[in-house]
Amino acid sequence: MTQRINTGLKRVPAWPLYIVGPLPVIWLYYLGLTNQLGADPVKAIEQQLGLIGLQLIVAGLMITPLRRFAGLNLIKFRRAIGLLAFFYVTVHLLTWLVVDTQLDWAYIWMDIVKRPYITIGMTGFLLLLPLAVTSNNISIRRLGPATWNKLHRLTYAAALAGAVHYVWLVKGWQTEPLVYLAGIVTLLLVRIRIRSKRIVASTLKRAG
Repeated sequence: MTQRINTGLKRVPAWPLYIVGPLPVIWLYYLGLTNQLGADPVKAIEQQLGLIGLQLIVAGLMITPLRRFAGLNLIKFRRAIGLLAFFYVTVHLLTWLVVDTQLDWAYIWMDIVKRPYITIGMTGFLLLLPLAVTSNNISIRRLGPATWNKLHRLTYAAALAGAVHYVWLVKGWQTEPLVYLAGIVTLLLVRIRIRSKRIVASTLKRAG
């Protein structure tokens, strides 16, 4: 069954994700402009964009475990998912900067310094930035696969930063943000375990 799914996925191109993926942004802004997002549409848009970005980060983290444990190969979609995650996080940030604070840099800086959830959120964005810039074949060739892979481990720290940002953003200890945090920690532990096994297997192979 999994083999048939993988065979079918080989025929599915990744490029439509770049077209379909950003469409929810247009829809969210439409809902906001037509007063369908409650009393504070800007906050609603910000939070939904951030949540979609976090969901896409989680989706990217799940690709390796799915291939390893379920035999489902989604590697060809990983770059598109990662870039869409960065896109949503960026639009989330720009919505806060431009629409919410109206580029009041004194207020923005005060918020970054004094509000921990904004501090950790900005940290997560900065961690994603070099990943987005180097998510292309030219960067892989210039950096070399080993260095490129090391750089892209920043995804783990960015994912944790995003989850903590979400937990601190909401008021009180709500279930949904904690589920995302627990899920991301679990996925990171699984990735670490997979990597450790690869290192051990490689070491034994060289020793043999």
